[in-house]
Amino acid sequence: MEGGPEAASKEEFSEFWKRATSSPYVMRLALSAGIGGLLFGYDTGVISGALLYIREDFEEVDKKLWLQETIVSMAVAGAIIGAAIGGWMNDKLGRKISIMGADIVFFLGAIVMAIAPVPWVLVLGRILVGFGVGIASMTSPLYISEASPAAIRGAVVCINGLLITFGQFLSYLINLAFTTTPGTWRWMLGVAGLPAVVQFVLMMTLPESPRWLYDQGKEQESREILEKIYNADEIEEEMKAMKEAVEQERQQEGLIGQTLGEKMKAAFSNVAVRRGLYAGVAAQVTQQFVGINTVMYYSPTIVQFAGIASKSTALALSLVTSGLNAVGSVLSMLCIDKYGRRKLMLLSLVAIIVCLLALTGVFYQAASTAPPVDNIDTLSFGANSTCNAYLDAPNVSSWTCMKCLKAECAFCASPGGNHLPGACLMETKEVRGVCGQQKRVWFSDGCPSKIGVFAVIVLGLYILAYSPGMGTVPWVLNSEIYPLRFRGLCGGIAAVANWCANLVVSLTFLTLIHALGAAGTFLLFAGFSTIGLIAIYFLVPETKGLQFEEVEKLLQKGFNPCPCTGGGDSPTKAADEEKAAAASEASSSK
Repeated sequence: MEGGPEAASKEEFSEFWKRATSSPYVMRLALSAGIGGLLFGYDTGVISGALLYIREDFEEVDKKLWLQETIVSMAVAGAIIGAAIGGWMNDKLGRKISIMGADIVFFLGAIVMAIAPVPWVLVLGRILVGFGVGIASMTSPLYISEASPAAIRGAVVCINGLLITFGQFLSYLINLAFTTTPGTWRWMLGVAGLPAVVQFVLMMTLPESPRWLYDQGKEQESREILEKIYNADEIEEEMKAMKEAVEQERQQEGLIGQTLGEKMKAAFSNVAVRRGLYAGVAAQVTQQFVGINTVMYYSPTIVQFAGIASKSTALALSLVTSGLNAVGSVLSMLCIDKYGRRKLMLLSLVAIIVCLLALTGVFYQAASTAPPVDNIDTLSFGANSTCNAYLDAPNVSSWTCMKCLKAECAFCASPGGNHLPGACLMETKEVRGVCGQQKRVWFSDGCPSKIGVFAVIVLGLYILAYSPGMGTVPWVLNSEIYPLRFRGLCGGIAAVANWCANLVVSLTFLTLIHALGAAGTFLLFAGFSTIGLIAIYFLVPETKGLQFEEVEKLLQKGFNPCPCTGGGDSPTKAADEEKAAAASEASSSK
């Protein structure tokens, strides 16, 4: 979804487990800081189930799609602000203080949401939570990376990515646990404050990032922390590496300037940086426009669109998508260095497009086979309960459940079975209660369908197609495609592009469903995915196995993806041939 683990080799994982068992301090550090990733994942998933019950408590929310979208997406808006301010906090206050500050904001946001008496207070709480998520999403992996031994850094940073997917899975479990508890959604959203408290307490016992301390001139404090993390024979080498890195960064600031304007001008005047940004931003925006966060934010609602009315059943089935997302993250770690970044994204996108087209077919079939409206049954509820649009329609014999829902009414299924003709009624709490008293099922988001289970299966396949490729690779790509002196600036631009695309998708999904239907909406995402596939094919080079300098040289020269024009050789292969030629020349000169 919005983050992902960096690539790590098998050797790193082997060394990681060796060190974790012999010195658990590193594991404690990574898990404590990684709770930020868990909070990130939890917030992503919890709103999908909570929204079903928020709509029950606030009739205004139930009737206004834009208000539902606002409640969901304002956390993303807060995250954009948090990520922007988080960079400044990291530099000025340090990584540890930034994480603890994010915990405070996240805790306050969880409390505000839990006690929200009206929808606008709930929106305020979502903004606060998003602000904390934005800070944590960039600070937690940075802290873990800087406070981890270099030999196992990639493996340790992967913990943050795994905790994101675990947080999403946990949120669905929590949602399911509170479905029958008084207060439902208030508990679902409020319980998120507990991990924030736990992380705050744990971070008080952990040190600041040694890299940040060294940058602040506190070399002795930095050394004392390294002595707890590194083997004795590695400390001097790490101190030397930090010294060189700090000196190099300051030298680079002198070359490209210190203000944002100066850095932007220097970046866009460099052809290699521009091409890197085209590739990085294309990957990040495509990641969102395949529609992933419609599934993560609205998966129980999507299940209901498929004709499964029970909220608890919809939440239980949503566990499948979350669990498969975690499985996909593990697959990504196993595949990314074997198959490469470019190939993994392209294969992932092809599979995503197939799944989106399959979802289009499933929802189209569900809509076309919706049960008809029974006129006698509908009128038996009384004129005050009958859908106004139905009463005014000239030809009610053609009405089906789907037409009833498009008229912003609801379908009360037949007592003889959900797939038999039923009643088209006004969508109010009172009428829903009357329908329930007759032991009939109330459908307000989707119509009864015999193929609804296929939608859940395809959603699962969609997650499996997305997670190992488009789920994690764009973040890995953006960590290695920019020259060192521009990596912070360009990585920030790409991350903001990701968050903004996320906001657009989450803020418009329900409106699109209402305007185009579920089938039309998923077909639209298939179109966006196809555009993304083309963009990545032509803009993104393979960076597997290349040094940063080799990536910069490749971008400077220009990437040609078409084998037919002689530019289709693997960049890794080209780099290997260049090294072999250089070695041969050196040997000849000797």
